[in-house]
Amino acid sequence: QVQLQESGPGLVKPSQTLSLTCTVAGGSITTNNYYWSWIRQPPGKGLEWIGAIAYSGSTFYSPFLKSRTSFSRDASKNQFTLQLTLVTPEDTAVYYCARSSLREPYYSDYTARRDDFDSWGQGTQVTVSS
Repeated sequence: QVQLQESGPGLVKPSQTLSLTCTVAGGSITTNNYYWSWIRQPPGKGLEWIGAIAYSGSTFYSPFLKSRTSFSRDASKNQFTLQLTLVTPEDTAVYYCARSSLREPYYSDYTARRDDFDSWGQGTQVTVSS
């Protein structure tokens, strides 16, 4: 059973960079044909797919955040990270990491569906506020 755990600051000031790490246990992030996604859920809204890093290290970004998002990974630690620059209060959300066999599992308005992912982290609340 793969387990994912998000970690990072719960409070970020506007214009700063948000950095989150997902630590994976029970399976390797380099296992073929799996994609490791970041997803968020703003207050009162649905799931939004931010992007993914593949087993190969290739990255895929949702168009709506692409200009401010970057992913990286440390295979030796079985971790992957999200960096979101120039945050605003609109970036306040619960942020999740999750695993899927789909490369870009998003739909209209960049929404995500929970059933497209077979493993999820518990989520971490991030608030953008001065």
